[in-house]
Amino acid sequence: MPIQGDPLYWLIVGPAILIMLIAQWRMQATFRKWGDVPNSVDLEGNQIAARLLNAFNMPEVTVQGIRGELTDNYNPMSNVLSLSQSTVREESVAAMAVVAHEVGHAQQDAQNSLLMRIRSGIVPLVHFGSQLGPLVFIAGLAAGIGWLTWIGIALFGTAFLFALVTLPVEINASNRAMEMLEQTNMLASQRERRGARAVLTAAAWTYVAGMLNALFQVFYFISLALRGQRRGDGPN
Repeated sequence: MPIQGDPLYWLIVGPAILIMLIAQWRMQATFRKWGDVPNSVDLEGNQIAARLLNAFNMPEVTVQGIRGELTDNYNPMSNVLSLSQSTVREESVAAMAVVAHEVGHAQQDAQNSLLMRIRSGIVPLVHFGSQLGPLVFIAGLAAGIGWLTWIGIALFGTAFLFALVTLPVEINASNRAMEMLEQTNMLASQRERRGARAVLTAAAWTYVAGMLNALFQVFYFISLALRGQRRGDGPN
């Protein structure tokens, strides 16, 4: 695992963590701001989801509520769109944008989006790599087995691969969300358009920050491997 007591860790990964925290704060602040603005169609999140799914011919998708705030998600394995407590019963511009984004994912799935299929396909690899990678890396570094160390880095790097594929999937879902809301006349004013776009943009930045964090975590592992190599106890 990352050695968080190592100054090099904070030198390499610290800026990415800071960016991620700022992005998360911005997302929450933007959601709260537009969460106080009612949408002009007077529809709750679950009603917006139902209207969009019907308008774009996705009857196979089931909508359900889940606990938490901004835990909304679409599961392509079960065709279930889950809406959090912060959106499912809310009649706000923010809720409308978040729900439309998740319906965008459902539309990607219905249209067999290549990137979405790739992302879904690598989930088991990412889970395996993120759990085993750091352990393999540490074992290789401690034993001075170079090839094992770099296998650990490669396994841990699957988290960055997932984040890299996720970013265009999320941006595309947001673009679809705006198009669907426009086509169904749910955005009745420039203010609502501005608010929906602000929420979706803030969400996109959290994925950018997550990708940077994953990338710099990999850089940190590489720096440890190279440092070990220079000492003669790392990769050869």
